[in-house]
Amino acid sequence: MQQHSSFSLPEPDADSMAHSERVADHLRATIRDAGGEISFAEYMHHCLYAPGLGYYSAGSRKFGRSGDFVTAPEISSLFGSIVARQCTDVLGELESPAILEFGAGSGKLAVDILRELTQPGAVIGCNYKILEVSADLRQRQEACIRSAMPEQAGRVEWIDAIPAEFSGVVIANEVLDALPVERFVRRDAGVNQVCVTTSGPGFELVERPAPDRLVAAVGAIEESLGDALPDGYASELSLAAPQWIADIASALRQGLVLLFDYGVGRREYYAPERAGGWLRCHFRHHAHDDPLVLPGIQDLTTWVDFTAIAEAADANGLDIAGFVTQAQFLIGGGVDRYLAEFANLTTDARLKLSSEIKLLTLPSEMGEHFKCLGLSRGVLATPSAFGFADRITSLG
Repeated sequence: MQQHSSFSLPEPDADSMAHSERVADHLRATIRDAGGEISFAEYMHHCLYAPGLGYYSAGSRKFGRSGDFVTAPEISSLFGSIVARQCTDVLGELESPAILEFGAGSGKLAVDILRELTQPGAVIGCNYKILEVSADLRQRQEACIRSAMPEQAGRVEWIDAIPAEFSGVVIANEVLDALPVERFVRRDAGVNQVCVTTSGPGFELVERPAPDRLVAAVGAIEESLGDALPDGYASELSLAAPQWIADIASALRQGLVLLFDYGVGRREYYAPERAGGWLRCHFRHHAHDDPLVLPGIQDLTTWVDFTAIAEAADANGLDIAGFVTQAQFLIGGGVDRYLAEFANLTTDARLKLSSEIKLLTLPSEMGEHFKCLGLSRGVLATPSAFGFADRITSLG
């Protein structure tokens, strides 16, 4: 099951290549110690999170035009502003309002949310917590917030784990897609687990009989679909995501969870035409499907099965507040407020805002592929962003 590279990527600089080789050495040692192969989920974990080596643990620039990909907060401050406005009604109902952001990236989203929340008439005294596993990204986030809003920096607290109890709004923008996934292949004889082994100076994908937990997870997907996947069907599933949702549900006493990511419902995720899966790799704004090249300096990601996330939420006592595309979220959340000011802007500002809104909302850009799933606990106001063409039924 060897995977070949038939694409052209930008040439990494010497320092990046040296770092990638250190990551490859770490992977080779891990594979050797494991007896010759590791699961794809373990490989992905090491590529992304190995201490001091993984993509999200090391010091290379990841976000923005000089990185490997651009996220919605990097495109425009209106994204964070609209997210903040959706938080205000919920936060206003709580005695000790707080926001918890997972994986805060460059810190740009936190800046935009804090800026909106400190406008006249907005929520006052809201604490902002960031759970970030990367020490390097923590430093970048702190520098970003202190530079942009020094007067608000004291309200931000970095934490190492989900609090035992939390009331407020939980925000995770492009977090679920970065959780390590298992890759599997459905065979007539059963389910095989995709693993990684060494092959000369590089790596190779191989198959072995799947462990019971993975077999059961694939079986649950097939039961939900009402039919078995065909022989040779390959895809991914996240065993970590349901537990992540369970951990959030265990902590959340009252509040709202906003999950932004690219993904679809299960029937589309495991559709016949998607027999190759949803894995994507990103390097210098080039997307491709070979996870075995450039370990540690390219991002590995998969689209999200939002049905699995909704099922985990329901199993842990959370309600589904809404499920919409990013375009629907922004339209329902008040993007027209910015368009109303369009005539008062300079020509350059109008062009800039127009370009940003197009990137965030057009189906050919981020508007359709990216979704927002809202989860809640307690009798709280439903954000207006979920009042525009809710797609909850697509999760069935």
